[in-house]
Amino acid sequence: MTDALPTTEGATHAPPGQARRAALSGFLGTSMEWYDYFLYGSAAALVFPKLFFQGMPGGVATVVSLASFGVSFLFRPLGGVVFGHFGDRVGRKQMLVLTLLLMGGGSFLIGCLPTANAIGAAAPVLLVILRMVQGVALGGEWGGAAVVVVESAPTARRGLYASSMQMGVPAGQLGSAGMVALFALLPGDQFLAWGWRVPFLCSGVLVVVGLWVRARLAETPQFRALEARDEQERLPISEVLRTALRPVVLLIFVQFGATIAYYLFTVYVLVYVTDQLGLPRGWGLTGVLAGAALELITIPFWARLSDRIGRRPVYAIGTAFMGLFAFPFFWMLDTRSSAVIVLAVLVGLGIGHAPTAALNGSVYAEQFPARLRYTGSSLAYQASSVIAGAPAAVVAAALVNATGSAKGVSVYLAAGAIVSLVAVALLSETRKKELEL
Repeated sequence: MTDALPTTEGATHAPPGQARRAALSGFLGTSMEWYDYFLYGSAAALVFPKLFFQGMPGGVATVVSLASFGVSFLFRPLGGVVFGHFGDRVGRKQMLVLTLLLMGGGSFLIGCLPTANAIGAAAPVLLVILRMVQGVALGGEWGGAAVVVVESAPTARRGLYASSMQMGVPAGQLGSAGMVALFALLPGDQFLAWGWRVPFLCSGVLVVVGLWVRARLAETPQFRALEARDEQERLPISEVLRTALRPVVLLIFVQFGATIAYYLFTVYVLVYVTDQLGLPRGWGLTGVLAGAALELITIPFWARLSDRIGRRPVYAIGTAFMGLFAFPFFWMLDTRSSAVIVLAVLVGLGIGHAPTAALNGSVYAEQFPARLRYTGSSLAYQASSVIAGAPAAVVAAALVNATGSAKGVSVYLAAGAIVSLVAVALLSETRKKELEL
């Protein structure tokens, strides 16, 4: 074992070209992840009940179709652990190539699937299997992208570089919404016959572009240093749970309020505006798209600010804003004014959610040593998504149905923000900290 590959910036730092390629790779991977995510969600509401679950009564078909959308949440922690294990033992780059192939390939195959009219019950079964595969791939993609970008970035600008992958969330959202809206202009029978497939098939193009970028990536300096020392962990998940359980738990709850807010601002708002207020769904959707566009612009600003004043202050600003905005958000929706509704979602996403979204990559990856970084950050992030994200829209709907008011939902969001603020206060500041081996 060699003695001393130091963990200083000079020894384990990537050249600028590699850092930029890592940032581009993270952006493309996250864009594809969220392109596929929102695309499947749209199809689960508009297409799949008619083509894959049509043997069921209308309402039941829609519920089952939307449930297939949620399947990926259950498999994301598994993907985080599996890909984290091999990412910490074998290398980051290989895992990112594999997650990209599985994720984009899954969407492409969904676009090729025969419907229930052609192959019967096998159609929904294959659809759900592909969604499960996507869930596993998604679980490994985020953590790997975060680790590669953070380990390749210069210390003084790690927050900014890591925000590139987080910009992929609104970019993917805008891309999928634009594709669905474009092909939804077709006559209804043509859209159901073939139009819905084209956005899924376009994932194949994204895979090719992503593979071209990732094939040119070098392994990160930190992992090369681990290999030179022969210090990879044999069972990273066991070591994470034994020595790094505190940051895992804190990181699960750091994002609690932001995750609840995100699904309220992007998913439940469509239900509330349409079903509760009886207004056109397009009003809420316009707000979501406007908020995503603004978030694409504001994310790098907040990330760069975190490089100057620290991760914790910026994360706390966003979290506190969302907690304080919990009641005004629904008051604005209840005005039934299209402009005010769009403004509410715009503010919630572009101003409230953006500071936390900007920092997730850097905050999670910086909390772990290199030998545990892929596994630890993936486990914490995906567990938080399952615990806070998966039930958010369902809890909100249940509270409104039970009380006839959105006050309970506002309390739910505010409570989540308080939990996150406590976790932020307990988390270590990592802005100037050199990454550990």
